[in-house]
Amino acid sequence: MAKISKASVDKDLRERIFTMIKDGQVDELEKINDRQYGMIMTDLNGDKRYVRVGAIVAEMREDMTAEELMQSEITAYNAKQDEKEVKRLKKIQKIASDKAKREAEAKEKSNDSKE
Repeated sequence: MAKISKASVDKDLRERIFTMIKDGQVDELEKINDRQYGMIMTDLNGDKRYVRVGAIVAEMREDMTAEELMQSEITAYNAKQDEKEVKRLKKIQKIASDKAKREAEAKEKSNDSKE
């Protein structure tokens, strides 16, 4: 069986543990220390993994409220994801464009050699 990539495996584990927390299924989480809980989960490759969930408390800011800070982090994250998507789409377009260019050049060479 082919191994699933680390990025896919880690994303799946994060989604599963966050879903468990949102659904109130936190009985399986064990306290690790004052800032973290964790549990053993089986990943998409069938391997056991230790997954930690930590609580980070943001510093008090004089220039913005807690709500504004949270919203600014959400906005920054969404902007970064949008940038990644634009880059991904540009890459797909470039790959298609380069392929079409190579095919056209190969066809032109083929026509030249027939003459």
